Amino acid sequence: MARDEFPINPAIVTWAKERSGYTLNEARSDFRRIDAWEGGESSPSYPQLERMADKFKVPVAVFFFPDPPEMEPISESFRTLPETQLEQTPRRLKFLLRKAKALQLSLSELANERNPSDRLITRDLSFAVDAPVETVAEAVREYLGITLDQQMGWTSTDTALEMWRSRFHEVGVFVFKDAFQLDDYSGFCLYDQEF
Repeated sequence: MARDEFPINPAIVTWAKERSGYTLNEARSDFRRIDAWEGGESSPSYPQLERMADKFKVPVAVFFFPDPPEMEPISESFRTLPETQLEQTPRRLKFLLRKAKALQLSLSELANERNPSDRLITRDLSFAVDAPVETVAEAVREYLGITLDQQMGWTSTDTALEMWRSRFHEVGVFVFKDAFQLDDYSGFCLYDQEF
């Protein structure tokens, strides 16, 4: 092994690459020696390791773990989507899903697994599947305390986002924002019994 190579776990390279949604051919365009790293024949230098961690969206330290981390597949948070649909989901969205799940878990841990809100919209309101959308919207507006006139008075989309976000937070729904950088996606929801 060359002096500037870092002895990493080859199985982690494969795990990180696959978890991030890259094929071997795609990864080769950025890391021409990735075959050797996955095969344990050589290891990357530290700068290469940092680039790989950045590309695959994992901490550098994970490459030194004895085994790939056992993590619940993101598909568990989207039980209504078929696996084939998740496989077709863009890499960037999968990253955002994992990031949101991590934020959700952090929130749960910080709040001792109990939603700090006094009112929980997910428990206080329920509707029949075939309820007219107008009826649902009216009930939700009333519950949140936001009239259509108030909403029409908001001067920008940033103001609107912060107002809705604040009201949803008050009733137990936590909203995180991020740049999707995807034309076909603008948001998603991760369900949780408590958050």
